[in-house]
Amino acid sequence: DSVDFDNTQNLYIEGDNLDVLKLLRESYLGKVKMIYIDPPYNTGGDFVYKDNFIKRSSDYAEVSGAYDEEGNQVVQEPEKNTDSNGRFHTDWLNMIYPRLKVARDLLSEDGVIFISIDDHEVENLRKICDEILGESNFVGQLILKTATDNNPSQINIEHEYMICYAKNKFVQTNWTRQSEAAGQIVQKYKEFKKLYSDNEEIQIKLRQWIKAHKEELPQVAHYNNVDDKGVYSSSSNSSNPHPGGYMFDIIHPVTGLPCPKPANGWRWPEKTFKDYDANGEIEWGKDHTTQPHIKKRIETSVEYLRTLIYEDNRASTKMLTDLFDGHKVFENPKPVNVLNRIIAFVTNKDSLVLDFFSGSATTANAVMQLNAADNGKRRYIMIQVPEKTDAKTEAYKCGYKTICEIGKERIRRAGKKIKEEHPDWNGDTGFRVLKLDSSNMENVYYTPAETTELTLFADNIKPDRTDEDLLFQVMMELGIALSDKIEKTVIAGKTVWNVGQGYLMACFE
Repeated sequence: DSVDFDNTQNLYIEGDNLDVLKLLRESYLGKVKMIYIDPPYNTGGDFVYKDNFIKRSSDYAEVSGAYDEEGNQVVQEPEKNTDSNGRFHTDWLNMIYPRLKVARDLLSEDGVIFISIDDHEVENLRKICDEILGESNFVGQLILKTATDNNPSQINIEHEYMICYAKNKFVQTNWTRQSEAAGQIVQKYKEFKKLYSDNEEIQIKLRQWIKAHKEELPQVAHYNNVDDKGVYSSSSNSSNPHPGGYMFDIIHPVTGLPCPKPANGWRWPEKTFKDYDANGEIEWGKDHTTQPHIKKRIETSVEYLRTLIYEDNRASTKMLTDLFDGHKVFENPKPVNVLNRIIAFVTNKDSLVLDFFSGSATTANAVMQLNAADNGKRRYIMIQVPEKTDAKTEAYKCGYKTICEIGKERIRRAGKKIKEEHPDWNGDTGFRVLKLDSSNMENVYYTPAETTELTLFADNIKPDRTDEDLLFQVMMELGIALSDKIEKTVIAGKTVWNVGQGYLMACFE
C-alpha cells in the first residue's frame, strides 16, 4: 500500500490509535512539533473506539445506588438519573483522556496541539487538557465558522472550535521568535531613519545590519527593503499557486511594455493590483523583463492566527470529491486551507506533524501542499483505525471498504496533483504504510518445574512472522524512527538488515 517505501519520511499507520501511540512513545518521545486531531464528536452516535474503561449497565446501576444487591430499585423513578445519561460524557472522556495523556509525551518542548471539537464536549475537553497539559499552557480557542445549521427548532449553530495548548507555553516558539525578530528590524529602521534622510541609504544600512545578524533573524531576515511607509519584503510570489490564475497584461511604468505573465496566471485580480499600485505597494523591476511583486509590510505580514477563522465545508467536500473523480467518498472533510495555515504558523520547514484521528488524511494533504509552496521538508505521521465504511455509502460502492483505504488513496492522488501543479518541486509525496498487529512472540508460560533446557531456548516466535516483522519490533524497542532508511544485503549467504545507514545491523536467520 506504500508509495516510495524505501525513501519516504512519512508514515501512515493503521490501528487503534491508543495502542499505536503507546508503541510510538519510545521512538518519538519529544520529537513532534505539532499535533492536530479531529476526534469523533460526542453526538450520541456509536463509538468506534471501544476501550475497556466502560462499566456494564448492571455494574453502573449497582455502584450508583439506583438498585440494591437484590436488584430492588431504591429511589423513586422521577429522581433517578438514567444509566445512559449518567455515562454519556464519561464514555467519550474515557476514550479521549488516555490518548491525550500519551500524545503529550510525543510533543517537543516547543510543541503545540490543536483539537477540533463542537459544543457537545468543548467544556469537558478544556478541563481534560488543563489537567494533562496544564491550565497555564492554554494558548487559545479558535472559532471556525462553518456551513449553516438549518435547524429551525433551536439556535442555529454555524461554528465549531479548535482549542490550542502548548507543551510549554513559556518556551520560545516559532511565532514568538518571529514577532521579536520583526520588532528588532523595525527598531533598527527607526534608528537609521533618524540618522539618514535618504531611503536608499537607510536600505543599505538596514541590509548590512540584517546581514550581520541574519542568524538571529531567520524568520524575517528577508524584510530588508524600505520606502517612505516603512520596512517591507519584495519576496512575495506573483504567480498563482495553482493553474487558473488571473490573465491580464501588466505594463511596466518605465518601459511601457508588458511584464512576463506567470504560467499559472497572476495571483490577484486586475483591480486589486491597480489598487495596490495606486497606494505605492508594488515593487517594480528595473524594466519589463521582471515580474512585479506586492510589498509585504513587516508589521502586517508577521503571522498571527485570528480568533475567528472561516472554513467552507462545502468547498472542502467539493475539493475532495473532485480529487476522487466526482465521487463523494467522505462526509465533511476538514478544510485543507485552514490546516495549511495552522501548520505554517507553528512549524519549521523540517518539523514532524502528527494526526492520530486521520480520517480522510486532510493533514497529510496540507503538509504536502505547504512543503511544495515553501520548499519545506515537513514530515507527517497519520494514524487511523480501519473503521469499515457503510455498505450504503458511495465510498463502499467505489471499492473503499475502510476509512484507511480512503485516506491512503487521497494521499496518493493529492501527491500526484501537487507534483503536477509544482513541476519544479522534488519533495516527498510518498508514505510508508504500517499496520498494528499482535506481538511477534508466542504466549508461553512455564512453571519452574516445567522449565527444561529445551523450553529455555525454544523458538517462541510465531510461525507466520517475517524478518521485517521482527525488524520493526527491534526498531521500536531501540527507539529508532519507523521512517528510517532500511537496506537489505546478503552477507555469507544470510540476509542482513541495515537501518539508518549502519545505526542498526540485524540478522534473523
